[in-house]
Amino acid sequence: MFGSFERMVAGRYLRARRKEGFVSVIAGFSLLGIGLGVATLIIVMAVMNGYRQDIMDRILGVNGHIDVRGVEFSIPDYDLRVDAIKNLPGVVAVMPQISGQVMATSQGVSSGALVRGVRGEDLAARTVISENIVQGSLPAFARGEGLMIGVRMAERFRVNLGDSLTLISPKGNVTAFGTAPRLKDYPIVALFDVGMSDFDSSIIFMPLNLAQTYFKYPDSVTGIEIQVADPDQARFIAREVAGIAGPGVRVLSWEQTNSTFFNALQVERNVMFLILTLIIVVAAFNIIAGLIMLVKDKGRDIAILRTMGATRGMIMRVFFLAGASVGVTGTLLGLILGILFCENIESVRQVLESITGTNLFSAEIYFLSTIPAEMDWGEVASVVMMGLGLSFAATLYPSWRAANTDPVEALRYE
Repeated sequence: MFGSFERMVAGRYLRARRKEGFVSVIAGFSLLGIGLGVATLIIVMAVMNGYRQDIMDRILGVNGHIDVRGVEFSIPDYDLRVDAIKNLPGVVAVMPQISGQVMATSQGVSSGALVRGVRGEDLAARTVISENIVQGSLPAFARGEGLMIGVRMAERFRVNLGDSLTLISPKGNVTAFGTAPRLKDYPIVALFDVGMSDFDSSIIFMPLNLAQTYFKYPDSVTGIEIQVADPDQARFIAREVAGIAGPGVRVLSWEQTNSTFFNALQVERNVMFLILTLIIVVAAFNIIAGLIMLVKDKGRDIAILRTMGATRGMIMRVFFLAGASVGVTGTLLGLILGILFCENIESVRQVLESITGTNLFSAEIYFLSTIPAEMDWGEVASVVMMGLGLSFAATLYPSWRAANTDPVEALRYE
């Protein structure tokens, strides 16, 4: 399609000379703009994908896929319901629990926390927790010897293994002088670190038998959490669970309980994609501007080539190659830069933090302790195709204009 003549002339026009150096500078900025646009789009999409996937894995790993709650107070006969739910196809694990808000205090520090009373064997099946115990042991927790808290909570309360944590329940004991807050000291037998500051700083795991005594639910639980093999099937399994669980309970899948959060992430992702696409569009306009200036600057050369026998198609291909080479080179550089950045994003963050002396990715703000990046190769291919498409489209008008240059008029005004 492209002969050696077109490639030779196009390459000659792109190489800087003293007279047309300004045009080559514009071409260089166009190449840089497309490269940065493609790289930025790949990096941002990868980070958004990784953030969403990591958040989803950790939230679902800690909270389960289906949540069964008592409509009014608690769920009696929970063992019978748990056994029935376990037999459903697609169900991996079922965990009865007691949840309650408390005020935790130690070493003069007080803060609200969520207590989750669970069995030791059920918690062992939650690998997000059991495989991230950094101090202590799960068997001690299973024996009912004390609490398990997150490392960030331990840092905030300045406690460690063997220290006590005082829990104050808002549902106090009724006395002759009114309602007195319920206080109880519990030793800490294990520390976990799941990598999400929200969980590591606010969740307290308590053995189920201790939680039943503390919250006064001796023969019942406040909820049942269910994990399924395929999270995308959770809403369908939830309907079967509702039929088995019977009246007096509310059954919600993870899509219902976290819909607002994940919808917000999706909207943010779409908006970021549209905004960053404008970088590539602006770079494409730079290609148009640069080629138009090149056509105007080379008007006499075009006229001479036409008089020597070059066809309009050959002239059009010359300028198409000149513009497309800028776009293709910029897109490929952006692709390489984006992939390299995504593969080493955590190292880049650490280097930037050491240079600037600031925390660029605070775990308290972004929930995660490291920057996740997960490239979707389908998305990467879409970004590359978009960059190439805009680059090729940007060359059409200048190439058509060059091909329609009148040799007589061009030579007359030279």
